[in-house]
Amino acid sequence: MSGHDIRSAKRPDPDQPMVDIANYVIDYKIASAEAYDTARYMLLDSLGTAMLAMKFPECVKHLGPLVPGATLPGGARVPGTSHELDPVQAAFAIGTQIRWLDFNDTWLAAEWGHPSDNLGSILAVADYLSRKPEREGGKPLSVREVLTYAIKAHEIQGCYALKNSFNRVGQDHVILVRLASTAVATAMLGGTREQIVTAVSHSWIDNGALRTYRHAPNAGPRKSWAAGDACRRAVTHAINAVYRGVVDYPSALSAKTWGYYDVAFKGKTFEFERPFGSYVMENVLFKISYPAEFHAQTAVECAMRLHGAVAGRIEQIDKVVIETQEAGARIIDKTGPLANYADRDHCIQYMVAVPLIFGRLTADDYSDGVAADPRIDALRDKMVVSENPQFTQDYFDPDKRYIGNSVQVFFKGGTSTEKVSIDFPIGHRKRRAEGIPVLLKKFEAALRGHLPAHRVKAILEATADPATLDAMPIQEFLGFFTL
Repeated sequence: MSGHDIRSAKRPDPDQPMVDIANYVIDYKIASAEAYDTARYMLLDSLGTAMLAMKFPECVKHLGPLVPGATLPGGARVPGTSHELDPVQAAFAIGTQIRWLDFNDTWLAAEWGHPSDNLGSILAVADYLSRKPEREGGKPLSVREVLTYAIKAHEIQGCYALKNSFNRVGQDHVILVRLASTAVATAMLGGTREQIVTAVSHSWIDNGALRTYRHAPNAGPRKSWAAGDACRRAVTHAINAVYRGVVDYPSALSAKTWGYYDVAFKGKTFEFERPFGSYVMENVLFKISYPAEFHAQTAVECAMRLHGAVAGRIEQIDKVVIETQEAGARIIDKTGPLANYADRDHCIQYMVAVPLIFGRLTADDYSDGVAADPRIDALRDKMVVSENPQFTQDYFDPDKRYIGNSVQVFFKGGTSTEKVSIDFPIGHRKRRAEGIPVLLKKFEAALRGHLPAHRVKAILEATADPATLDAMPIQEFLGFFTL
């Protein structure tokens, strides 16, 4: 904590965590081939997820200009649409597309989150910056450069999440999207080390959004655009620091009484497990098979394995026993009526009931129509959820980072299924070889579901060779996704 006298107007040196972020963004060279390979898949998966979201009118209504007519010809484009917007609003739109279905990548530790949310800011700023040089003969950003910024954004968000639990003080994880996006967007705009510190100080002064919209009894669709909102705010901070020269707030974290630590973090300072590098991108979790809150991914896999044994005996079920990690028990163990799709995709009982009954879990399964099937709530009422301490221990182990769940079904009369237990889902680093082909199928199917055939062909050709994709100007690549 700062020893700065609250009565003194002398400005202190910047808080070290803000300086460390600026130094990392400016100086660190990414040397990990695995990080770039994973980032490439992350980019495809995120854009594919954005295309899947275009089937949902509640998402699409958020994607245009803030008010009718507030467009910017030649500005940043929103994939899957014809919108051209200023980079602030485009960051909101792209961030909202990627996050809408809860189907993009995930990071789980003391804090949870979805590092690819940062692509909202990164792609909007990259397209905005690169379309102008394209018209005027300058040099646009390459896909490789965009991947570098993405790796760094993942690292900032993920390393803060390792030891610092914002959810335990009631704040939503998108505070770290805003932080990471602010830092890299400022650098993308040409910001200096000092300007990155300035922008980051403004990000902390914003404090954080409450998690109210993620939890019973108030779970709702704001959680699907909260990351977009963080991306929008991040680009605003970056623009203000670089183009408008706003002043910094050097002890935004540590100032007694008025700083973030005292106001919002119970007086604690941030803790860090490791220095910034490329660890987070290398270990990020992909949601490949099911659009479900990640703490339930292996529970859904367990339920899918049991579907054949229980589908014809749903009425005979006496109880379903689910064991999960502490975080899963705290976030998604939910009883009572579920008000909307956002309530349902954060309820482990719902996410287990649907595959047990139907042998599937898709985004459409959170709709009111599917939820009206009386068998789902009847089965939810028979579920018992508890924490398995071993799952919790393995969840926090930095060499494992498992997300274990088990499911067992007991029938009236005393018989039961086997207890199916899965430590980590198909999107885990330990299952990359198994997961990447499935991820690419998800990507292609998402493209074919929304884009014209000739655009799909062009995208698949462009992404077939990593070196070719890396060298491509980002505005050319994003142009394939424009309608």
